[in-house]
Amino acid sequence: MEADEALLVPLRELGVPEAAARRALALTGNVSAEAAAQLYFGGLETQIAAQVGHAAVGLYQLIQEKSTGREMISQWDEYGAKKVVVQGSNTAHLMDLQALALSLELPTYLVQDAGRTQVPAGSYTVLAIIGEEEIVNQVTGKLRLLN
Repeated sequence: MEADEALLVPLRELGVPEAAARRALALTGNVSAEAAAQLYFGGLETQIAAQVGHAAVGLYQLIQEKSTGREMISQWDEYGAKKVVVQGSNTAHLMDLQALALSLELPTYLVQDAGRTQVPAGSYTVLAIIGEEEIVNQVTGKLRLLN
């Protein structure tokens, strides 16, 4: 089913990417822009949680491959297994943050989405970083918490 062009406008004004807006309209049968927005934004929290999960598991697997990985995970767990989720502004920003983290010798994992949801395939969505808090804060300390 094709998206109703008249219903596409209010979704785009809400900041919904065009492809995602078209998909949400098609999935809701073009009933209304409100129904499509609820589908898109209602699934957004689940989508973010899934991306963060991919990042955490990916970083964990990456660390396990390193000779010092078990020690790093043990220390992280010993100090409370702290996790903080902050917002980057776009793909370029995530890549800049990753480059800075790597320059500080912090292990990172950058999630590249497979495109099975509203996020376009190939999009970089989440960057996971692990390390001592003071060093990680050099990368993420000025970012806003995800809300």
